[in-house]
Amino acid sequence: MHRLAERGNMNERINVMLRKFSSRMSSYPLGMCPLALYRSLLQISINQSCGKCVPCRDGLVEVDRLLTSILNGDADDGTLKKMEEMCVMIAKSSDCAVGVMGANLILDSLTEFADEYESHIGRKRCVENVHQTIPCITLCPAHVDVPGYIALIKDGDYDGAVKLIRNRNPFPTACAMVCEHPCERQCRRAIIDAPVNIRGLKKYVVDQAHADNVDTPPRNVSTGKRVAVIGAGPSGLTAAYFLALMGHNVVVYEEHDKAGGMLRYGIPEYRLPKERLDEDIRAILSAGDIELKCGVRVGRDITFEEIRNSCDAMYMGLGAQIGNRMPMEGADAENVVPAADFLQMVAGGNAPDLTGKRVVLIGGGNVAMDAARTAVRLNAATVHVFTRKRDDYTALASEIEGAMQEGVRFRTLLSFLNIETGDDGSVSAVWLQPEIVAEYDKFGMVTTEHSSNYPYRFKCDYLILGVGQRSDTAHFEESGVPVERGRIKADTTCNVVEMDGVFSGGDCVTGPSTAINAIAAGQVAAFNIDEYLGYHHKVHCEASAPPAYPNPCIPTGRAEIEEKDPAERRDNFDFVELSMTYEEAVRECGRCLRCDHYGCGAMEGGRGE
Repeated sequence: MHRLAERGNMNERINVMLRKFSSRMSSYPLGMCPLALYRSLLQISINQSCGKCVPCRDGLVEVDRLLTSILNGDADDGTLKKMEEMCVMIAKSSDCAVGVMGANLILDSLTEFADEYESHIGRKRCVENVHQTIPCITLCPAHVDVPGYIALIKDGDYDGAVKLIRNRNPFPTACAMVCEHPCERQCRRAIIDAPVNIRGLKKYVVDQAHADNVDTPPRNVSTGKRVAVIGAGPSGLTAAYFLALMGHNVVVYEEHDKAGGMLRYGIPEYRLPKERLDEDIRAILSAGDIELKCGVRVGRDITFEEIRNSCDAMYMGLGAQIGNRMPMEGADAENVVPAADFLQMVAGGNAPDLTGKRVVLIGGGNVAMDAARTAVRLNAATVHVFTRKRDDYTALASEIEGAMQEGVRFRTLLSFLNIETGDDGSVSAVWLQPEIVAEYDKFGMVTTEHSSNYPYRFKCDYLILGVGQRSDTAHFEESGVPVERGRIKADTTCNVVEMDGVFSGGDCVTGPSTAINAIAAGQVAAFNIDEYLGYHHKVHCEASAPPAYPNPCIPTGRAEIEEKDPAERRDNFDFVELSMTYEEAVRECGRCLRCDHYGCGAMEGGRGE
């Protein structure tokens, strides 16, 4: 018994170390050599080997030796072939998963990073542009200087922090509230404890310095060039902002009564109060010569050709505001509505009365969660969310948790079969087929297949379809704009294929995505439009990051954004998040490791832009 107790104590200590190590895995450096990464993962398999079978015990060590020779530039094509044959043998003959998965790991790398192997063997080095970058700047689609504005917040320079954010992203307030914060995913602070709460700090600073009270940069001299922007959403307004600062005259066409796009009409008030969104929009419109024409629908009030003939260049940032319906009988029935349409109805003051009704929602994305939580606030008796796979829950974990707290019920492993309607033509029930999990696909997503259980009927009074959105590209396609599967064809510089002076970006090019991705597209388009017009303007930023101070790397708890009590927030559309305190914000700023100065940031080209 004493030995068992000692073994249990040792295992617990090992588990503690493994939990600490797992955070290091999630913060692997961006831009590192992929082959070095695979070698480090291979060595984990070597350490996991029990030593019983030869293929695993000795074979993985030999594979490690061969991979090391490739990394050191001492290998040839014969080495690569030998390593591949060795991995195939190990995968087929190992007794357990340690050897099989370790060998398969390297076999996968031969396919995924064939160019890296070719470069290491032929040129004795990595492919071009392989170097470590600052994770938060690199992973932010708009490449905002995150360490810089965090340092300004710590120094109490809130106006400077807003200016530094706006140097890349003119929507600091909106993003502070709704951004999915990809910048936090591989924060190097996770090596010590947990990622810095970057979105929380951004929210803190825009609460202290409202965007419309912070001066925008000085505008360049007028160029006399006219640029048309179609769509006053995050992508279109971002392009307009930077183009105006460069000195161009910008005319923005928006079909709705107000600017903001899906930030205004697709995100509920409890997540993004519209008066706070208006702060960003007022600041954007004050940046230069921007004329906003609301209530103008292209294709109805003005044609694409008329706009193109009236300007020197144009940008289409249409967004994806039309909700998809399923191709099945009953999809057009009364009380069946796409999630995006449902949210726009509520935002436009046409909210349906869901009092006492049983609401069903199909889909697990962020739009679906917004719709589910909105239905709760419209007094629905019950709200059920159904998905086919667990992987279908692509919404932020915080959004799913918030929905659960507010009473939304979740069921997965149920495929949607069909819609049943009543005598009055409205939905009365949905039919669902139970599923079972199967193999993973090549993207690492689990697949499903029908269970032997019979389909069952689930009664509902209102059905919301959270199955994606699309852009309204019909008029543009008729006008000669190249469109493929409902998306405008544009390259990485936002140039529309085979159309001189026409640019496009955001959801109408990529399909439904996030606000920060749309903002990044607008930024890229603005600078490429400027180049097309014959200029090379730089936007002046009146703020810069203060000096970096050493960080003692003491493990410290992460300050989270607190929310109102679920019972309080489910009855209204008031903003749910609470502000950080001054003490929380300062302490959270102090957790930043200033990677722009230390480590990868000290390397040439390390800013990841």
